[in-house]
Amino acid sequence: MPVTLQQPTGARLITATDQELAIPATLRYTSADPAAAHIDFPAHVTVDGEAATWTFARVLLGEGLRAPAGLGNVRVRPAGPSHTYVEFHASQGMAVLRFATSDLTRFLARTYTICAADEETASTEPDHGLVALHGGRV
Repeated sequence: MPVTLQQPTGARLITATDQELAIPATLRYTSADPAAAHIDFPAHVTVDGEAATWTFARVLLGEGLRAPAGLGNVRVRPAGPSHTYVEFHASQGMAVLRFATSDLTRFLARTYTICAADEETASTEPDHGLVALHGGRV
């Protein structure tokens, strides 16, 4: 039975005119896809009015907390000691969001309780105790 972690958080969307808009987001991780991290956005904050999810390598998040990382559609980089920028690149344009580094660090640490970084390709079926610990049913 896959275990899913969800951590609601807030972010600041940095506009082209350097204004900042508060937006809600949910950080999500599932043992069914252990190498990936997801950021979910509700419909009311997207351009097309539909909920959106960005999926990227969990390792990218860890690397981006320490130094600029990523070459593709998602890039992560530190912005001082307390904030981290996450950039989303798409055909429609680019969005830059600023997250509290502590939120991203806490989320990443929680994902490692489900699947350690060096075990992403191993069996990801958690044991019954782990499922119960994270509120799942066995």
